[in-house]
Amino acid sequence: MKPFFVFPISMLLLVACNKPADQNILEKEIFNTEKSFEKMCAEKGVAEAFYFFADDSAVIKRENDTLIIGKENIKNYHNNDFYKTASVKWTPDFIDVSNDGSMAYTYGKYVWITKDDNGNQSEFKGVFHTVWKRQKDNSWKYVWD
Repeated sequence: MKPFFVFPISMLLLVACNKPADQNILEKEIFNTEKSFEKMCAEKGVAEAFYFFADDSAVIKRENDTLIIGKENIKNYHNNDFYKTASVKWTPDFIDVSNDGSMAYTYGKYVWITKDDNGNQSEFKGVFHTVWKRQKDNSWKYVWD
């Protein structure tokens, strides 16, 4: 009797664990968007990258649970000496995309590196969580970070 139960259950698990090919493609799009965002931070600065990748209604959560709302405010927030001299690296540990491909979210670890006036380096590590929204032009912009 056991073989009759093992086969259907194993097939069900196999089907449930395999994502459709288009989901894999969408997850790769999100991964590439994350890496392009990271690259732009390094090449054009944090303020410009956070502005470029923000949806018009984007919100970021920062220290003391402060919410920064809107692209312009996000750019202004990052336009200070700390972010002008800091570098950041991150990689998503997890990516999920909605079934209709309109929304996605990621989370993973980040590291900010900065130097003070004496050249002493400091690292700030943490965990990020980003919510992405597909735009009319099929690009992805974050709505929450």
